[in-house]
Amino acid sequence: MRTERRTRLIAWLTCFSLVISLSAGIMVADNAHAQLLGSGKPKGSTDLRNKAHSLTSSDLVKVIVQLRAPMSSSLNSLLNSNGVHVRKSFNSLGAHLVEMPASLFDTVAAFQEVAFVSYDRPTQSMGHLSATTGADAVRPSNGPATGLDGAGIGIAILDSGIYKDHTDFLDKGNNVRVVYSQDFTGENRTDDPYGHGTHVAAIAAGGGRVSNSSYLGIAPAANLINLRVLNSQGSGMISNTLAALDWIMANKATYNIRVVNMSLGTPAIDSYKNDPVCRAVRQLVNAGVVVVVAAGNNGKNAAGQKAYGMIHSPGNEPAALTVGAVNTFGTDARNDDGVASYSSRGPTRSYWTDSLGVKHYDHLMKPDLVAPGNKILEAKSVNNLLAAQNSQLSANVSPVAVRDQMYLSGTSMASPVVAGAAALLLQANPNLTPNMVKAILMYTAQPLSGFNMFEQGAGELNIEGAVRLARLFRTDLGTTKPVGAPLLTTSLLPTPQSTIGGTTFTWSQGILLGRHWAKGPSLITRYQPDYALGTIISDGTIISNGVLISDGVVISDGVLISDGVVVSDGVIAGDGAIVSDNIIISGGVTISDGLIFMNFGTIVADGVLISDGTVVADGVLISDGTIVADGTVISDVYVQAQSAMVNGDLVTTSNAVVDDGADCLSY
Repeated sequence: MRTERRTRLIAWLTCFSLVISLSAGIMVADNAHAQLLGSGKPKGSTDLRNKAHSLTSSDLVKVIVQLRAPMSSSLNSLLNSNGVHVRKSFNSLGAHLVEMPASLFDTVAAFQEVAFVSYDRPTQSMGHLSATTGADAVRPSNGPATGLDGAGIGIAILDSGIYKDHTDFLDKGNNVRVVYSQDFTGENRTDDPYGHGTHVAAIAAGGGRVSNSSYLGIAPAANLINLRVLNSQGSGMISNTLAALDWIMANKATYNIRVVNMSLGTPAIDSYKNDPVCRAVRQLVNAGVVVVVAAGNNGKNAAGQKAYGMIHSPGNEPAALTVGAVNTFGTDARNDDGVASYSSRGPTRSYWTDSLGVKHYDHLMKPDLVAPGNKILEAKSVNNLLAAQNSQLSANVSPVAVRDQMYLSGTSMASPVVAGAAALLLQANPNLTPNMVKAILMYTAQPLSGFNMFEQGAGELNIEGAVRLARLFRTDLGTTKPVGAPLLTTSLLPTPQSTIGGTTFTWSQGILLGRHWAKGPSLITRYQPDYALGTIISDGTIISNGVLISDGVVISDGVLISDGVVVSDGVIAGDGAIVSDNIIISGGVTISDGLIFMNFGTIVADGVLISDGTVVADGVLISDGTIVADGTVISDVYVQAQSAMVNGDLVTTSNAVVDDGADCLSY
């Protein structure tokens, strides 16, 4: 008997040891996989790695070196050796701009503390408002209980500068609301010789003194922080943007910067997990700052056909609030609104490459929502390049430079509309986290008929509904918010409808979750862990038995989930199929091996999209060996063409309200 017991004990211990060994092996494998996903091994951009292994590998290149740990003495010595120079350090972001021979790529990437190495790529700007967005419905003139104007909120504008002498940037006491300016381009100026940044800033927070408030911004009393990252030609580098974001991390409390607007971008090549600007955006969001970015203006190819998978960086970052453009056709009513043809569509096509050379695409549903962005009339900076080269952009509202206005179109204009809306929500309820702001804006958005979620996200911005819902969110949840706790101050749910410009519509009542769509009242009645700081809506969200799970934490039950795409009017394409222009693609976002699609008889082969002789690869339109962006031919480097802001649409001043010279202070 004793011998039998001993035999059983030995057998049990052997099995137990085997289970522990296997479990440990699984944990090690999982950790290794997690590290692979986090670092995107090999630890560098494909184009940079190819350059490092080419015949011209001795050429000097400027790269962004991201660190996951403090720099070792060995790496420090290398970065300060002959032929290598640290040009800038972004201390709050744990990154550095380094100039070095391309041949050193493998050496630098091999250091354990190095997370990722990528090119310092060029960036470029992307190119009746308050009435049609619902902002007028929450103005002070409509009663003290609802009056919101963005007062006390700081909005940082990363752009080509701000012409701060413009009348639109004065408060009612004639004080300039551009409270801080800094240049990151090296041109040592903070005004706006290009003309883009001033227009963007006025959309977000223009005071509306001119022409009896005809050109009123969304948050007309908000403070503006002018961070100039685009030069006199409207272009810049990733390092300029990183320097500005690094400054915000260090100074956000001083100026109460709660919102950042980035109407600029660069091709989304590297996965958001590795892209330095995406990672910086995520840090800011985790620190409590709403970051709003333009989706891009590449919604159609050179032949004028719809193009998918063209979201720019940092619009491919899950933490960012990515905005596409709506054409309102000049009316306040919402029943004729549609997504602008040039507005970039999802899914995101950024990727990381594993050690076998296989590309793993992010494939996230973007944009998050859309907002008016076509033929927007707002402040014009004096003697700006855009207006000088495109005379049709000048509205000729006033002969006085500090009061004149101009037209621009693009997702660049839609993004600050949402940035201003975020400022209003934070004024209404200062305790909202960035993820709460994002969820509220999506939940209350208006789904536009005839457009799928890769085009419009949750739908068109609805400020009236968003503010109404934001006021109902509790402010006493504290820092340790219990999962599933009541989120509203009332048990009576708000009516999920709004009326703007005479059009009554129903809210989307849902939010995007990366590759999925969640819909249901639990999203606003129960506290979701994804709403807290340090977590990202849509990043790593799993669905199991109808329950949302993110990072192992149950969000809530009672929420309907679909792995398809909402086409229009709440209709979901069945069996995970995407329906667009009568073309059905099965499998949700991808076709078998990760290839995305374009319409109109497009051929899909070997990861490259081909349509009428135009090749689309890695987010860049190529035709006959020349890069094409919105019909403008560019050579050697990709930039967002100026025509992207004009969009080939020669605007007129027929609907411009001429200024009588009297200041309007009654908004």
